[in-house]
Amino acid sequence: MASVVAASSAVAPAAAFGAASSGVSTSEATSVKAFSGLKSATLFSGNAQTLSSVQNGSRVQCMQVWNPIGMTKFETFSYLPPLSDDAIAKQVEYMIQQKLIPCLEFDVNSNGVSRVNNSSPGYYDGRYWTMWKLPMFGCQDSAQVLREIEECKTTFPGCYVRVLGFDNVKQVQICGFLVARPN
Repeated sequence: MASVVAASSAVAPAAAFGAASSGVSTSEATSVKAFSGLKSATLFSGNAQTLSSVQNGSRVQCMQVWNPIGMTKFETFSYLPPLSDDAIAKQVEYMIQQKLIPCLEFDVNSNGVSRVNNSSPGYYDGRYWTMWKLPMFGCQDSAQVLREIEECKTTFPGCYVRVLGFDNVKQVQICGFLVARPN
C-alpha cells in the first residue's frame, strides 16, 4: 500500500501540471513569434537620411578645440584654462568641507605621466612629485593654501604645482588638480 501512495504522489504533480497547462489557450501559446534572423532590408534601408555634416543643434557654435601644444594633461582640471585664485579657493574650500587635508606638490617633468624611460606595463615616469613642505593638517582657510601656492610658484617658477586632497582615515589621495604651470 505504501508503494501505491508513493506512486500516486509522484503522478499527482505531473497531472496537476498537465491540467494547468491545458487551461492555456492556443492564442497565448502562439503569440510569441519565432526568431527568423536579421532582415538587412529593414535595418539598412536605402531611404535613410544622410547628413552632409554632423549637427549638434544650437550648441554647435559653443564647441572649442583643445590646443594640445604645450598643454600636457596632469590632473582633473588640466583640460580647462588656468584656474583663477577664486576658483582655486572654492576648490580648496570644498576639500576642507569634505575633511580632506590639502597638500602641495611640484615637479619639473614637462612630459606629464609617460613611459619615456621604460615601456613595461605599470611603469610610468612622472608619478612622483616633490612635496612642498608638509601636508596642511588642521588647515581651515583656503587663504593659507593660496599663500603656499604663491610661495611655491615664486621659489620654483619653472615647475608645475598641484594641490592634492588626502583622506587621513582611508590613507589615500582623494582629489588633485593643477594650479600652476611653468612660466
